[in-house]
Amino acid sequence: MARTDAEILGRDSVDDLDAILAVTNNEADEVIHAVKDNADAIFTWDYERTRPALSKLYEKAKNSQWNGATDLPWETVVDPERDVAASPLTPTVAGLASLGIDLSGTVLSTWDDAQWLAWGVERQKWTMSQFLHGEQGALLCTAKIVETVPWIDAKYYAATQVMDEARHVEVFARYLDTKLDGHYPINHHLELLLDDIIDDSRWDMTYLGMQIMVEGLALAAFGLVHQTTLDPLLKQLLRYVMSDEARHVAFGVLSLQEFYKELTSAELLDRQEFAFEAAVRMRDRFLQQEVWERMDVPVRDAIRVFKQDDPELKNQDPFQQLLFSKIVPNCKKLGLLDANDGWLRKRFDTLGVTQFEDWADTGEEYELLDEVAKDRASA
Repeated sequence: MARTDAEILGRDSVDDLDAILAVTNNEADEVIHAVKDNADAIFTWDYERTRPALSKLYEKAKNSQWNGATDLPWETVVDPERDVAASPLTPTVAGLASLGIDLSGTVLSTWDDAQWLAWGVERQKWTMSQFLHGEQGALLCTAKIVETVPWIDAKYYAATQVMDEARHVEVFARYLDTKLDGHYPINHHLELLLDDIIDDSRWDMTYLGMQIMVEGLALAAFGLVHQTTLDPLLKQLLRYVMSDEARHVAFGVLSLQEFYKELTSAELLDRQEFAFEAAVRMRDRFLQQEVWERMDVPVRDAIRVFKQDDPELKNQDPFQQLLFSKIVPNCKKLGLLDANDGWLRKRFDTLGVTQFEDWADTGEEYELLDEVAKDRASA
């Protein structure tokens, strides 16, 4: 029997603002964070390569490795304020007025364009910071997949992803420390999700949580930032990271597609509930409450201004919706969207993201995103 949304999320409503804002990082100065890993390490003595799609992905990964220290133009001078000022995502006083956004009664009513620019710089730093923390989560999860997945083809590929994720942590940390002057702590909604993925003993749940949900959303987010940034260093960094991420999500799709065909309806429901909880947690972190707090703006004021507490508009932010454009078609390909009378479809409907179900799934798309190979060919 399916659990109620309240039982899954720990709150009565998916849009309970009090419950969402109550989830805060009370250990922002923490350096070491330990999570119990309950999984068994699995050896396999069967070395026969029986999964050609995973073997193809493994060969692609071996040929598409890049060096974060030497393959990126780190000598580039980065001007965060210039980049943020040119971004269409940065608010201005005139722009907000033209959209009919009412700032009256809030701290934001006195802000000028310089303050919105400063907020944009902080938002960029926060965004890059969450990318960094998510990549370390992927590093740990993929190392766990090497240990726990029972197929030799999957162990081979997952080992290449461990290297990929180490490189991603390296380049995002370097970009934040040398170009943006430091980073934000991990958002607690993201931290709780990563903890749950590591804590679960089932190898396929590590795949689902990280490869499909977290990496799928990251791939879409990287694409949006890549389209809007003017910084050539960040553009190149994201091009290469996206090439890797597309393979990572494809790895999850190709592996789970086979495994999920053998699951019962009850087992699929368990995975559907996990996917829904992961989607909500990732959506909740987009409130960016840490940025507003650093700017001395009450988070509720900011949410009211941007109409995120309006039941008619709360799920109609096209930017936030687009971040789920990789997750929904991949869930559909895995059979999770419509299993159990469309249980997950109904939940994605409440989040306003089901319209992406027929977009290209990453199991087919990854070959188009091999930017490393394209650059080598052109050179």
